[in-house]
Amino acid sequence: MLMKPLRGLYDWTMDKAAHPHAVWWLAFFCFVESSFFPIPPHPLLGLMCLAEPKKAVKFAAVATLSSVAGALLGYAIGWGLYDTVGVWLISTLGLTEAFPIAACHLREYDFEAILIAGATPVPFKLLTITAGFVSMNLVTFVLSSFFARALIFMTVGILFRVFGAPIKNVIEKYLGLVTTGFVVLVVGGVLVLTQLGGSEGEEGGVCSGAEVVNPAATPG
Repeated sequence: MLMKPLRGLYDWTMDKAAHPHAVWWLAFFCFVESSFFPIPPHPLLGLMCLAEPKKAVKFAAVATLSSVAGALLGYAIGWGLYDTVGVWLISTLGLTEAFPIAACHLREYDFEAILIAGATPVPFKLLTITAGFVSMNLVTFVLSSFFARALIFMTVGILFRVFGAPIKNVIEKYLGLVTTGFVVLVVGGVLVLTQLGGSEGEEGGVCSGAEVVNPAATPG
């Protein structure tokens, strides 16, 4: 049996997710989450899809486009404001240790790093700020961000559009397990990012022991 606070939070969120203006909140949260906001938009998208399964694909499209737009803001922060805003954000979000590893992965794997990590619950803002910091090709960045976000958001939208009612019943019955599962996915996503390329070298791969090097300070 679900704990009452969890059930109450679920019912409250479901009510807000079904609000006529919920799609604008979804767009807003997806935008800011790509650059600085700490809360992932995935639960809100899922709840909105549960509330209105027939609009699930529309919601997923909004989430995808808004997330990519927000990714450009994150890129701009990393590219032009890293020494001020970027450093503060990375520190505040508790991503200081992950940042040099992400920077190394983006330099080494470029499109693939964004595609793989961006399609998992890895904090997307880490990737967008880092991509700007290493001056990743902007076209490559936008395309990889679009494919990565579409992969995760559109999959959710299509699944809820096709299996909306049964999935809703399962989640309502096993909400506690679903919440635990999402936490496991977040942890797994972080592991994907930190282990990318781990087969190279003897101590964790080409990016083991990576340190931040500011491109502006690099000669040439």
